[in-house]
Amino acid sequence: MKIYVLAIGKCKKNSPEAQIIAEYVKRCSWEIIIKEKDNSSQEEEAAFLQNAIPHGAKIIVLDERGENLKSTELAHKIENWQLNGCSEICFLIGGADGHLQSTRDKADLLLSFGKLTLPHMLMRAVLCEQIYRLQTIISGHPYHRE
Repeated sequence: MKIYVLAIGKCKKNSPEAQIIAEYVKRCSWEIIIKEKDNSSQEEEAAFLQNAIPHGAKIIVLDERGENLKSTELAHKIENWQLNGCSEICFLIGGADGHLQSTRDKADLLLSFGKLTLPHMLMRAVLCEQIYRLQTIISGHPYHRE
């Protein structure tokens, strides 16, 4: 499985968030590719995100209006996508003003991580941990406990 994290805002190389992201990317057996763009207008951000999505990839847009799923529920959804031939998934993290409707309309899943507002770099670190967690749930590894 190839996972793309397409994000607005650039993570500083030696920041604590960058260290957390690197740790979970290293642990994960899925290939995780992070593409980022500096903050700009919402239209330019949307164009970057939408143009960076590989053809045929499933699209998960992180949005406060999205579904708030348990990790096991999201793992089940991704496993079903895999069983139906999906080999690439894109997670989209918008800028400070969120996503345009045109980006949300492209989503196979609108996903919320709750009603809290998190800094973008921290959200990226949390997402990378969750990607690792999803991979371990699907592979039957004991990392996740319920």
